[in-house]
Amino acid sequence: METIKLYDIDAYETEFEAKVVSCVKQESVNASGQTGMVYEVVLNQTLFFPEEGGQTPDRGTLGGIPVFDVQIRNGIISHFLPEPLEEGRLVKGEIDWRHRFYNMQQHSGEHLFSGLAYKRFGYRNVGFHLSDQIVTMDFDGVFMKEQLEEMEWAINEAIAANVEIKTGYPSKEELKRLEYRSKIEIDGPVRIVGIEGYDVCACCAPHVHRTGEIGIFKIQSVQNYKGGVRISFLCGFRALEEYRKKAEIISELSGILTTNQELLAENVSKLKAEKQSLKSRLMNANRIIMESKIENIPKDQTNVLLFETDLDTQVMRNAVNMLMEKHSGICGVFAGNDEEGYNYIIGSKNADCRDVAAKMRTELGAKGGGSAQMVQGTVHADKEQLMKLLKAMK
Repeated sequence: METIKLYDIDAYETEFEAKVVSCVKQESVNASGQTGMVYEVVLNQTLFFPEEGGQTPDRGTLGGIPVFDVQIRNGIISHFLPEPLEEGRLVKGEIDWRHRFYNMQQHSGEHLFSGLAYKRFGYRNVGFHLSDQIVTMDFDGVFMKEQLEEMEWAINEAIAANVEIKTGYPSKEELKRLEYRSKIEIDGPVRIVGIEGYDVCACCAPHVHRTGEIGIFKIQSVQNYKGGVRISFLCGFRALEEYRKKAEIISELSGILTTNQELLAENVSKLKAEKQSLKSRLMNANRIIMESKIENIPKDQTNVLLFETDLDTQVMRNAVNMLMEKHSGICGVFAGNDEEGYNYIIGSKNADCRDVAAKMRTELGAKGGGSAQMVQGTVHADKEQLMKLLKAMK
């Protein structure tokens, strides 16, 4: 028999009792590749919303044991626990209300935006993902910046209006007369979530009772995605938590730069320009120093290797090209130190540098590659090892 979905009856309940229908021990593999035993528990009824409709499952406990995953298949809801529960016993379940309510705020906010996007622009929501780290919705059309700002404002007006959010299972006859959004074909009863004036949509997830409980709707980012856009957003308490984080960062930056928030962007731009100017001047100074060092190397020397603590890649490349013009054998420039390793560029006009790179990989664990004339990469070895290996090559 299908599991009775108590969250459909009342999404605001946090405790329930249920009978353990089955408890099956099975092996599982975690993200690190380690194996362990878990217990798949099926109840006759549950308040736990499973992973479904782009939303991650509820958290909570069964008989005091943490539930770390909830899945649904063919109407049967499975709870995954680290410990077993005896079949046939009555067990008390508790939902993590904070997690549930946060998800309800996000999902109800998504319905407001998606419904209004369809009404105003004809854009369809073609993807939705609600996890503990990110909330995104995908649309099959592209919004202009001004349109998104207008939409965001309109959603928050709908939240302030405190519109009732109704859920239910209309009859087949009622469904035929009802215009509603749905991303998939649904077999069996269809649960409809309606927000008058904004949205009517098929949805299986718990929602808040009224739009005012969403709190606030804030777009976080927008990116082009599969011919449309992917919008990241947050609602309610999760939006508040994110705002607090950003406010702390801004306050800290204001203190570091000894400026007020309004001038932060201007001051950061100035610092960025100054950094680029200093970088260019340093690169030019390093180039002059390297040219001077190269001029003082005896012209008949082969396998010339130069070691520096810090060099820009372009300066290293220019130096290797200069060495190759004046010296035969292997010419290399290494930037770094023995403790942290080196970035390297090696070139030669009469040796195959791919052989050099291969020998460095084999004997010193170096990374990198390139052409017969020039290779580059990184290596964790000391200067003495590198000089001994490379000067022995012809």
